[in-house]
Amino acid sequence: MAGVGQPAYTRLAVDERRRRLLELGADLFAKHSYDELSMARIAREAGISKALLYHYFPSKQAYFAATLEQAATELATLTQPDPDLTPVEQLAGSLDAYLGWVEQHAEAYAKLIRSVGAVPEVREMVERVRDATADRILAGIAPGRHPAPPLRAAVRGWLWFMDGAVLDWLEHRDMDRPQLHGLLLGALLGAVGAAGEPVP
Repeated sequence: MAGVGQPAYTRLAVDERRRRLLELGADLFAKHSYDELSMARIAREAGISKALLYHYFPSKQAYFAATLEQAATELATLTQPDPDLTPVEQLAGSLDAYLGWVEQHAEAYAKLIRSVGAVPEVREMVERVRDATADRILAGIAPGRHPAPPLRAAVRGWLWFMDGAVLDWLEHRDMDRPQLHGLLLGALLGAVGAAGEPVP
């Protein structure tokens, strides 16, 4: 029993509690649909009052968006290319890091991609990540110049292809990760070549 004047919950630093809440959110939203979760249920899972949860996140939508932002930031850091490598080596390294992240978060990734059309926050985040990824790839392939429309379309189209191939991989599990990596890298380089760009 809590002593007189002591809170019923353990006091944590603001940043630490927010970090823990975001970790919990990533787990809950991976296991349950957006509509299945309420702020009251999330608070119970976190072992805090609903009022305290609202102190950190003003709505379920804001909480969900924050968990997505954290995942996007983590992924962007992991896939940051090494500028000392050749463009193809950069692509290969970033792609391998991406597949490693997907493998660790398979359930959450599959649910995220499949909910793109239904949840506006997911669609906005995925589109923003795709745009940033396309810009990064194009900057490596065509540094210092505006990419030609066929090249831009090839890279952006490949990103959609990649999500489809990764979902197939997660569903069937009859390819190993190196096989998928080779398929995706080959498809990108083939699309780049078909767009009339010399393969870097």
